[in-house]
Amino acid sequence: MASERERAMLGKTGPAYYAESLERSKRSREEAKTLHRQVPAEDQVWERSPQGLIKHLVNGEMGTSEPCLDMYMQYLEVGGKSGKHRHMTEELLYVIEGTGYDLHWDPQFDADVTIDFTWSEEPRRFEWQRGDFVYIPAYAIHQHFNTGEAPARFISATSRQVAQLGFDWIDQLESVVAPEIPS
Repeated sequence: MASERERAMLGKTGPAYYAESLERSKRSREEAKTLHRQVPAEDQVWERSPQGLIKHLVNGEMGTSEPCLDMYMQYLEVGGKSGKHRHMTEELLYVIEGTGYDLHWDPQFDADVTIDFTWSEEPRRFEWQRGDFVYIPAYAIHQHFNTGEAPARFISATSRQVAQLGFDWIDQLESVVAPEIPS
């Protein structure tokens, strides 16, 4: 039987993982110098999505220097709602205008050998209005509703770091037809 020292010395010559990571880091720092540190309002992109009408403020696809967050402004018409969805990161909402509520189905999971998710049968309801902050736990099924007499808008922020860890799990459970983009 081989000694621990002999076992530690087993292996073969292979790829230069560490040297390659140094090179990636160097390229990343160089690329960071070309990224946008400001995104003027006219360069922010509107999207009619299954989530509803959203305006991307910062996104990993927009060439911004922000490495951690994706942020968008969501617009809900009077009586409107978002699509029901969940994602593997927590979400923070800041209500700019309007009133409404969120429904959250919190996850319950067992991580014995594999991760097995289930969700609350009944959602928790969180009323919101202008100036409020709403926290949505990671992977909670959630949906936003406008109950006011005027459009509602809120800023949503999520972390894109979990995607880089391999947990880019997004599920659109119910979609909506987004309203037209305002002119």
